[in-house]
Amino acid sequence: MNIKDLKVKIFADGADLKGMLEEYNKGIVSGFTTNPSLMKKAGIKDYKAFAKEVLGKITDMPVSFEVFSDDLETMEKEARIIGSLGDNVYIKIPVTNTKGESTVPLIEKLSQEGYHLNVTAIFTVEQVQAVVDAFKPGVKNIVSVFAGRIADTGANPIEIMKKSSEICKKVEGVELLWASCREVYNIIEADECGCEIITVTNDVLGRLDNIGKDLGEYSLETVRGFFKDASSLGFSVL
Repeated sequence: MNIKDLKVKIFADGADLKGMLEEYNKGIVSGFTTNPSLMKKAGIKDYKAFAKEVLGKITDMPVSFEVFSDDLETMEKEARIIGSLGDNVYIKIPVTNTKGESTVPLIEKLSQEGYHLNVTAIFTVEQVQAVVDAFKPGVKNIVSVFAGRIADTGANPIEIMKKSSEICKKVEGVELLWASCREVYNIIEADECGCEIITVTNDVLGRLDNIGKDLGEYSLETVRGFFKDASSLGFSVL
């Protein structure tokens, strides 16, 4: 199997500009997503400056930037600023705020005005339905379901993703995104579930060359890696 044989688009998930540009130049990814946690990890100090720098380098692919506030009124103000930064910008809005209050009214308002949204932190089919119902048909929007985190609870995300795909396909312009990818096989699963997009971190992107690898050869490579590490440590049982 070749990664290019899959229909699902790969978006790189990160907030390190150097790493983003490395993936951009490889020609495998079709877009980029960021979030506050990734920005914190990358040590970003100036949000708008970072966004403008990214958009100055990446002009021909979707890039998602998230609102930071917790009330809908301020979220709207931030969303409009983010949306003005570039034609390829998607505004990430969490499906609820920290109080559990739905952001659907804001999603509907912005979508009706033609903003491209990436609604994030979605975990249930009911949330997917509410968000998709709020979208204006024909406007490009993304529904990000955190399949990886759903799996972290011990639940199988596959059926949720399949049902979510069915819902999203009923409205023109809506794409389903498999979020919180944990391993290369998640890309295959996302494709089989009908997802249009999967976000993949750079460490997982670095393992894409393993797709289709002979398992016997992979076993030998692994043993050689263990031996090399043991030799470098100077360990001995005798």
